[in-house]
Amino acid sequence: MSAPVSGYVVAFDFGLRFIGVAIGQTVTQSAAGIGTVSARAGKPDWLKIEKLVGAYQPKLAVVGLPLNMDGSESDMATHARRFADQLAHRLTLDVVLHDERLTTKAARAAMQDAKPLGQASTEHELAACLILQSWLSEQS
Repeated sequence: MSAPVSGYVVAFDFGLRFIGVAIGQTVTQSAAGIGTVSARAGKPDWLKIEKLVGAYQPKLAVVGLPLNMDGSESDMATHARRFADQLAHRLTLDVVLHDERLTTKAARAAMQDAKPLGQASTEHELAACLILQSWLSEQS
């Protein structure tokens, strides 16, 4: 991406059953979970996604790309890429993919601390937060 993004950015931790959603601000470099969307065999509840995202009018979407530890694409990467393409089309929003290695594991470990702080209410939301915070860190 050539020009820096300023404003709200939405992030997604894509899964076949659940999709974590987080919103972040480029100025504050912070992220918070805003919802967990159900999916059936990878097909998300698009109305819920549109409602969550529409409330913030983000400038960009970041979708976690599940890579293997050696950097190769996992089986889930194909699904995440498809989701990112559909997201860009449905929301007319620029979408970038971002390496999400170990975010689910980190989210599970940090969930006990994140919930009372209001950062996220599910590990899926927290994983989306971690994806977004990683992306924001790379932009500065």
